[in-house]
Order: sequence, then C-alpha cells, then structure tokens
Amino acid sequence: MSALSTFDRRRINGPEESCPPIFESEEPQSQTKPGQRVGRKPTDTRPIFLQPGLISQANGSAYIETEKTKIACAVYGPRQSKNTSYSEQGRLNVEDAEDRSLAVAIHQALLSSIRLELLPKSTIDIFIMIIEADGLEGCVASGAIAASTALAVAGVEMLGLVTSCTACVMGNEIWLDPTEEEARASNGTLVLSCIPALGTVTSIWQNGKMGTSQAVSVS
Repeated sequence: MSALSTFDRRRINGPEESCPPIFESEEPQSQTKPGQRVGRKPTDTRPIFLQPGLISQANGSAYIETEKTKIACAVYGPRQSKNTSYSEQGRLNVEDAEDRSLAVAIHQALLSSIRLELLPKSTIDIFIMIIEADGLEGCVASGAIAASTALAVAGVEMLGLVTSCTACVMGNEIWLDPTEEEARASNGTLVLSCIPALGTVTSIWQNGKMGTSQAVSVS
C-alpha cells in the first residue's frame, strides 16, 4: 500500500516529529538595579510618536506610541445629552475597556483643562484603546497626552494641552519614564500631568512606598 493511501484528507495531519513549546516564566526575575539603567540615563525618556486625526468617524482622535506602549484615542462630541438632567457645565466621560482605574486617572488629568462651563447640557466622550502596554503608569501618561491631543483636534475649547510624564524612585535615584519592569523594581512611582502653557498641575497619581518628601522631589 502506498503512503498516499494512508493520508487522511478529511483533516489536517500534524508533522511526524514535533517539539513541545517553550514558554517564558510568567514572573521573570527583574534584572533592574539602582545605578544600572540599561540604554538610558535616569533623566532620559523614551522617544514618542504622536499622530492626530487617524479615526475619521470620530470628532477627534490621536495615536501615541512610545516603544512598547501603543494607545489609540477617539473623542466624540461635544453633543447634547438627552438622558440627563440639565447642567450648566458639560460632562466629560473617559472609558477604557481594559482598566477602569486608568480611565479614572486620565479623566482627572484632563478635567481641569477643558472649559466645560461653555458646554451646558453637553457630553464629551473619550474612548481609550490600549493596543500594547508597558506598565500602567506609562499608559496613564501616554493616554492623557493622546486624549488631550484628540480633544484639540475635535475643536473642544481648552485652557491648554495636557502633557504627562512618569517617574520612579530607584534606590536614591529618580528615573524618568520607567518601563513596567523598572516600575515593578522601584520603591514607588508617580505620574505628573500638567498644562505647560499655564504652569499648572492637573493631576498627581502615585503608587508604592513613597514618602511626602520623595513625592515632592519626584514631581
């Protein structure tokens, strides 16, 4: 009997020889140590790519990428609220399907920059899409920048654009824009959002073991 006669054409046959897959450890041991940052100085940030206006269906949109962190943002509105009671100030909604705490942090970073008093009974909806993440702190900072850019593209009147940056305490040093591995190995992290045009801070979001004096020095 030939080899072709034993071949089952009704199903996909696997190879005659195979090797089991090799998976990385779920929690690899961190190699990050104070004074030994690889590839960057403590005060260096990663390059940022920011592209506005990529989603044609939205009133405003933006895409931001900083190495392993990739986020898309869409803004819809301002539009009249039909199911809410009358309000002299507009309402800002920020939604992220992956992490509610991220949406709350970005909402806080943006809220004071938007002139909601000019938008009575109106709603602005911001949708955050996390394509790839390299730590929660980096997503908050990048998401705030992308959302502020998308609001400007949508023509929403603002006091100024919001910018944001992260930092962590690594031993006696302060490292800007930490990766997820660096943030995990640090004593604490902080996300600072501000309006550079006004010199005002809109939000400070802190995690980990960090005293008041350390938080002030980081920010």
